[in-house]
This record gives sequence, C-alpha cells and structure tokens, in this order.
Amino acid sequence: MKKVGIVMGSDSDLPIIQKATNQLAALDIPFEVHVYSAHRTPVEARDFALNAKANGFGVIIAAAGMAAHLAGAIAANTTLPVIGIPCKGSVLDGMDALLSTVMMPTGIPVATVAINGGANAALLAAQILAVADPELAKKLDEKRAKDAEGVLQKDAGIMERL
Repeated sequence: MKKVGIVMGSDSDLPIIQKATNQLAALDIPFEVHVYSAHRTPVEARDFALNAKANGFGVIIAAAGMAAHLAGAIAANTTLPVIGIPCKGSVLDGMDALLSTVMMPTGIPVATVAINGGANAALLAAQILAVADPELAKKLDEKRAKDAEGVLQKDAGIMERL
C-alpha cells in the first residue's frame, strides 16, 4: 500500500495533524509526518515533494496556517494528489489560510478540506488510495456503515428522551 505523506508548516499544527494520523492508523494506512515550511525550509519542502513518488507515497496532506503556502508549494513540485488543511490562526480565524490554500492557479490543484479538517483530510487521502485498493475501499465502506449506525443510535436515544 502507498503511504500518506503529511507535512505541517509548524509543530503548532500537531493537534490538527493528530486527527489525520488517528484516522489513518484506524484504517491501517502507513504514513510519515514532517515539519517543513514553505518559507523557512523551502528546499526541504521541495525535495520532499520531488521525491515523494520514489519514496512510496500515494498522496500528500499539507497543513499550514496564515499565508498557508505549504500545500501549493508541495503541489508545485509533484503530480501526486495534495490535500491542503488550512489551519486556524489567531488573526482571521483561519480564513486567510483557507483562501491561500484553495485559490491555486490553473494547473496546480490542491484539494482543500475545512479549516482544521485533519480527519477529513485523512479520509480523503484514504479514498484516493482506495481507488486502487479494494481492501481499503471495503474498510471505508465499513466505516461509513458504522458511522451511520452511530447516528441512528443517537436518533433513537433522542426519541427515548423526548
């Protein structure tokens, strides 16, 4: 199975990344996590992206706040799918990161999840990998069924309380 590469712009993004790693671990998807900055370590971020295919990655998740150029910088250097997680900052509540992540120029796409959407980034990465992995696709189907059952149990609980 291909690995998921996870890059965060700062270690302050770790709580968001842990939501992603928890999902990936639950689905038995291998991953690596790194801290690279589009601005402070551009060479390392570029090298990671350029070598990602050769290093066994099938998709990359990139999380960053504020200017949030990391996902775009990674996407500019690979044709692997890149999923951006805009991280909430202290000034504009993550809207700056969301717009920086989603507004990519034609030819360099970045799939973008919600602000602080680490879990959904991991699930989207899993869905991308599952296109070529029937066993992983089955795990995702089972997860969806379990999630639906959980909602129905809550529905029944509400009816009992009322």
